[in-house]
Amino acid sequence: MVTADAAEIHQAAQALLDASLFSYQGEPIGTRAALSAGIAAENYVDCFIRDFVPSGLVFLFQGRAEIVRNFLRVALRLRGLQEEIEGHHRLPRVMPASFRVERDGYGDEVLHADFGDRAIGRVAPVDSMMWWVLTLQAYVNVTGDAALAEEPAFQRGLQSILTVMLNDRFEVFPTLLVPDASFMIDRRMGVYGHPLEIQALFFATLNAMQELLTPDQTTSTMLELAAKRRAHLTEYVRQFYWLDPLKLNEIHRYETEGFGHDVANPLNINPESIPDWVADWLPDDAGYLLGNLGPGRMDFRFFAQGNLLSMVFGLSSPEQNTAIMQLFDQRWPDLVGRMPVKLIYPALVGVEWQILTGSDPKNTPWSYHNGGNWPVLLWPFVAAALRAGRRDLASNAIDVARSRLYRDDWPEYYDGRSGRMIGRRSNVRQVWTAAGFILAEALLEQPDRLDFWDACIHP
Repeated sequence: MVTADAAEIHQAAQALLDASLFSYQGEPIGTRAALSAGIAAENYVDCFIRDFVPSGLVFLFQGRAEIVRNFLRVALRLRGLQEEIEGHHRLPRVMPASFRVERDGYGDEVLHADFGDRAIGRVAPVDSMMWWVLTLQAYVNVTGDAALAEEPAFQRGLQSILTVMLNDRFEVFPTLLVPDASFMIDRRMGVYGHPLEIQALFFATLNAMQELLTPDQTTSTMLELAAKRRAHLTEYVRQFYWLDPLKLNEIHRYETEGFGHDVANPLNINPESIPDWVADWLPDDAGYLLGNLGPGRMDFRFFAQGNLLSMVFGLSSPEQNTAIMQLFDQRWPDLVGRMPVKLIYPALVGVEWQILTGSDPKNTPWSYHNGGNWPVLLWPFVAAALRAGRRDLASNAIDVARSRLYRDDWPEYYDGRSGRMIGRRSNVRQVWTAAGFILAEALLEQPDRLDFWDACIHP
């Protein structure tokens, strides 16, 4: 078998990214999710807010900021297209999951947005609004064009998003409550409540608001509340989501039914809920942030995206970052294997799979969200490894991905315990796979490019 060289692989990824661009009124505004023939999901011709992030960062690094600026304007404009349900007052308008350009009966271009009403399970994505804010922050920091964020429409949009995130609920925790399937894991996987990925994005967005939202009589109070919420969130996640051998022993000896402010087990976690695999799998000098946390509930699964974004944005501490990378290093076959990076470890199997996924045939064990390997996670892995001073792991991950992604035509995800097989229902020519690879290479070559989110690291 003839193996392509690094330059040829990079060029192929760039060609796929460029081919995915689509325009509105003569201006490029986004990238399609995938360009494979016979796409299973009809909405993969859309530009997803979440999917565009690695593409947008690549465009910024390449001096093509106008594409990102157009994307930000279009996504902001689409907020007004959200339909209202009669008798149901929704929260202030936020970002759609995705959008596309179509032709009306007169042949004119029109924008169509999906706010979750056409999605699998009909769940609105909570993360879209946060990824939009972070894309705006990256645009401002890379280009220096702060005037865009200062425009009245952008200020109204930012204020609306912050209002949603600070909205009072029946909650006593500083974390953000969301429904199942409301983020990258957009099918039922038993992560309702307070998934780690959302908390990392929540933290980063609260930080970004301090930079992007102009203080005035109204917003000053909101920004003050955001700063306090961010501080409480940081302390809460670092303390209660963290799991290392010391904390595992503490949980193993928890007393339950404690009442008051000073109890060691305030969430009433039963030690019997610790899965059998954890004690032998967790190395002595490693640790990670739990996937989800709530009253009587600890989700011990390792959620890669949440841990990596916590490192990139600064939600986890430097000591925790070192321990997380140590976990990747010592459990490389489980968490990386044949394709960086496994989304969740371990997979749900048997009765647990039936109950928590609703017997979802797409999320069978070691496939898709349920233990599949996602190449798009290569870029946050490289960014997190560089943050933790583990350039060796970042380089190794890119080497693992390089030849396979090109040979396999840029799949969406891989199946199996080690990610050896192309996903059973995976699209090929998946754009965020190619963009994530380009971005990972760029970050490894120039680590100082990580400063596009430095406000998240140094709040």
